[in-house]
Amino acid sequence: EPRSPCCCLAWTLVIGTMNCLVFLLNLLLMLVIFTVVLLPTIVVVYFGFQCHSQVLHSSARYCKSILDDNSSSALIILGFVIMSPLLVVAMAIYCSLARRLQLLVCFQPFSLAVYKGGHWCHPREGGLCCARGCNTQLKAWV
Repeated sequence: EPRSPCCCLAWTLVIGTMNCLVFLLNLLLMLVIFTVVLLPTIVVVYFGFQCHSQVLHSSARYCKSILDDNSSSALIILGFVIMSPLLVVAMAIYCSLARRLQLLVCFQPFSLAVYKGGHWCHPREGGLCCARGCNTQLKAWV
């Protein structure tokens, strides 16, 4: 049975807010994972650019004694070369964690706001949350 217009608007705001929070949680998780996994690349490229004479040419002691232009160029190239496999590793970690926590099924359909009878699910019924109907066999992707 359809909800009244005011009730529908209120439920739409609640569901929209919840979906935004789930999106932000996914985004935060992805940001943390990618930052941790790509940290070696970030550090290597940073030191390569910092010590190269054509880019920043820092006056730090390690730039003068250890890194010259050739080694700085090698660091920059190494950083960009190891970035591709680390991106794949980071994405695999995020996808596996999102699948295990069932984060992609936490998005609630807006039909819960339009029609009465839909119900929210509890964590014990299939992960952190589940879609309408509490189907524990529901998968975000196959």
